[in-house]
Amino acid sequence: MESNEREPAEADIPPAVPPIDPPVAAAAAAPVPSARPPADPPVEPPAEGAAERATPPRVPGIAGLSAPYRVVTALALAVVGLAACGHLALVFLHVAPSNTVSKQHAQTVDGWIYPEFEQNWKLFAPNPLQQNIAVEVRAEVRSRLGGELIPVGWRDLSAEDGAAIRHGLLPSHTRQNELRRAWDFFTGSHDEDNKPIGERGELSEQYLRRIALSRLTDDGTGARGEIVRIQLRSATRAVPAPPWSDEKTDTQTYYRELPWWTL
Repeated sequence: MESNEREPAEADIPPAVPPIDPPVAAAAAAPVPSARPPADPPVEPPAEGAAERATPPRVPGIAGLSAPYRVVTALALAVVGLAACGHLALVFLHVAPSNTVSKQHAQTVDGWIYPEFEQNWKLFAPNPLQQNIAVEVRAEVRSRLGGELIPVGWRDLSAEDGAAIRHGLLPSHTRQNELRRAWDFFTGSHDEDNKPIGERGELSEQYLRRIALSRLTDDGTGARGEIVRIQLRSATRAVPAPPWSDEKTDTQTYYRELPWWTL
């Protein structure tokens, strides 16, 4: 009796629970990862006016201009291109050998070329210069003391110009071309008797006279007295043939004297 009173009742005894391994239980309790990648976060709609503020980048060059500006630019480029092609065509006709086109449009070609675009060389020149032409001058000066005329001998102006530019790093354009072009201008506008042909002949005579007088004044000839009159002449000498050539060349000097010009 006593022993039964000390034992608990069957209803008070808790049911037996089997033991559970702790790692296995934790693994079973953890959530199983999904094989799918996580979804992208939701994209918020753009704010109002953002599309209007975003402007595309400007296209470089003429294509980036508006339609009116593209038309104006294209017209300007076309005009410049046509002008350049026309200028090159007229220059080519001027320097090319004489042909039917250059003869037919000679007045147009000369009107465009002279004087700004003048060329003193020819394309495919068949007859290059083979002579040395020197321009010389002499004068008569009236003495300030007795009023007598004092002759001044011939001076080679071309030789002086050559000496002034020889061995020079920056030779003077005036020394190279002024006197030479003036003499070519004179001979091209005068006949064999040294008579002027038209107004250009008279103009070339005045131009050559002023150049000669300027050289005499700078040289100090005018310090001797008043220069009364001057005279010019050309000395033409053929360029001798090279030593290896059998060509015979007349190297004698030929003079062309102009009449005295009273100042």
